Amino acid sequence: MTTEELKKLPKVELHCHLDGSLSREFIEKQLGRSVEESEIRVPDDCQSLGEYLEKFRLPIACLKEDAAFTEAGYDILKTMSGENIRYAEIRFAPLTSATEEIKPERVIEALLKGLAKGEQDFGVAYNVIVCAMRHRSEEENYGMIKAAREFLGAGVCAADLAGGELQSPMSEFMSLFQRVKKLGMPFVLHAGECGSAENVVDALRAGASRIGHGIAMQGRKDLQELVKKSDVGVEICLTSNIQTKAVESAKDHPLREFLDVGLPVTINTDNRTLSATSLTRELEFAQKMYNVSDEEILRCMKNAVRLSFADDALKEKLYRGL
Repeated sequence: MTTEELKKLPKVELHCHLDGSLSREFIEKQLGRSVEESEIRVPDDCQSLGEYLEKFRLPIACLKEDAAFTEAGYDILKTMSGENIRYAEIRFAPLTSATEEIKPERVIEALLKGLAKGEQDFGVAYNVIVCAMRHRSEEENYGMIKAAREFLGAGVCAADLAGGELQSPMSEFMSLFQRVKKLGMPFVLHAGECGSAENVVDALRAGASRIGHGIAMQGRKDLQELVKKSDVGVEICLTSNIQTKAVESAKDHPLREFLDVGLPVTINTDNRTLSATSLTRELEFAQKMYNVSDEEILRCMKNAVRLSFADDALKEKLYRGL
C-alpha cells in the first residue's frame, strides 16, 4: 500500500500510552511555555529502556489535575482521528498522577470524560487499560485496579503492568495478578520487552490475554507455539522496540519471524510523541523493512479487532470497515 492508502485504511490500535502520546500543543498549553523537540522525543541514539522511560517525566508533569486528564483524553483521540483510527485501547497509570486528594477513580473519571467528548467529535471509539507499575507495592497496585474495576464496561476494559522489566521481573507480580483475576478484571501484560523469555512464560501462566512486545520470544519455537495455541495476542511496537534496544537494530526485529509462524500479531505505536511516530508510519515501516504484504497488514488489523476488548457489536462494525 502507498502511504496515503495506509493513512486512509481504517485502523485499530491496542498498545498506546496516553502520557507518551500527548501532542506538543497539549504539553505546551499545560506547561505554559514552548517546548523543544528534544524535550519530548526519544533521541536517535537512545541506548536502553531506562533511558527511553526518562522521557516520560515532562508529559507526566502535565497530568496533575482533573481538567488536564479530560483535555488529554480529547487530545489523543483528536490525534488518532487524523489517520483514521477507528478504535483504540489507551493505557495510562493512574498512580503516577494520583495523590492523597486525587484518588485513582477521580483520575480515571476525568480521563473518560475527555475520551467520551473525543469519540463524539472525532468518531474514534475507545477503551482504557489501567497500568499497574513495577516500582509500586502490590497493595498500591491492587488498590488502583480495584478502583478501576468499578468502571469495567463503562470505559475501562483491562489492567496492565508496565515499567522497568529488568529490575522487576514478572515473577514478582504473580500474586498481584492472581488477585486481579479473582476481581474479574481482564489483563494484558508487558513482558519480554527486555530480553527475558521467562517473563513471557510467567505472563502466560498468570493469564494475560495479550503480551506487550514479547520480543524475547525470538527464536523460541516452543514459546511461540504456546502463545499461538493459547491465542494470546502479541502487541508489536516497531519504532519503540528499536529505540529501547529491545532489538540490537531494525534488521534484528522478530516481526517477520512472528508473522511467518502465525502468531496473532498486532502492530502499534506504543508512544506516538516520544517515538515521533503514528500507526500509519509503523505499518509503512513494516512493509518496507520486513516485507509485510498488504494481506498481512489486513491480517494484523483483523487480529487487533478480534483480540480487542471491544464489545461484539463494535467488533462487527470494525470488521465491516476492514
